[in-house]
Formats: sequence, structure tokens, C-alpha cells
Amino acid sequence: MTDVNPDITGTITIAVQPQDNGQYICHLSSSLSDSPRENIQCYGQTQEHAIAIALEQLADDYRKIAEERQNIAWDTVERSNSGEPIAKHYHVILHYERIAQEESKFEAMHNTIMGNTVVENANITVIEIDPDIPIELLTRSWD
Repeated sequence: MTDVNPDITGTITIAVQPQDNGQYICHLSSSLSDSPRENIQCYGQTQEHAIAIALEQLADDYRKIAEERQNIAWDTVERSNSGEPIAKHYHVILHYERIAQEESKFEAMHNTIMGNTVVENANITVIEIDPDIPIELLTRSWD
């Protein structure tokens, strides 16, 4: 694995503005040297919701860049001199969103995780990583 662009510099600016309808719009602008786009604009029910959506769009752009720059064939298996497959480490990121019309928050969550539709319809990014990289996995608590 090689770093294609180790010198990414710039800033990300977030501005949230209330709308007349009680919702919010988040303007995210980036001056990062490798930014996939300069501006992202997202609506949200609250300020935090609008920011979360904008940051997720930016994260999605960078997940795609990270995966594409590795240029790894999906089915390539590296083998040792003895012919044994070499297991590698991968950070697998699964992202799924939907709009749910349900009777409660519990029903919205429960009906989302039923079956395999989340995995089948998710955007999945697979990035090869060093085995000792200290990545903290995002976990959810449904409290």
C-alpha cells in the first residue's frame, strides 16, 4: 500500500442556517487540496441532523477516493512462496440510509434491520489496511 497524496491541506467550514419552516440547512465548504467538491448543501430536521448529513456526504466522497486509489482487483489473492493464500486486513465500511414511515422509532429501527436488505442495498467500501492501524470502529447503541 502506498500513500498517493500524504500532503492534504486546507480547511472544512460548516455553517448551519435556520429555515422559515423550522428546519436547517448546512453549508459545508472545503478548501482541502484534494477535495472531491468544494461545497455540500444539506437539509436537516435539526442543526445536528443537517451537519451529520453533510459530513456523511463528505465521508462518502473520501471513502470512494480511498478505495479507488488502492486500485486493488476484487478477486486477486496474493500467495506465499509455498502457494498458501496470504490473509490481509480490510476496513469494511457499510453505509445504508432509508426514509421510514413507521409508528415508532423502535419500529423504524426494527423494520430496517429485518432481513438482509440493509446489507444488500448498502454502499460498501473495502479498504486494505495495515494490521496494526489503530482504527476505532463506529458502533451503535440503540438505547
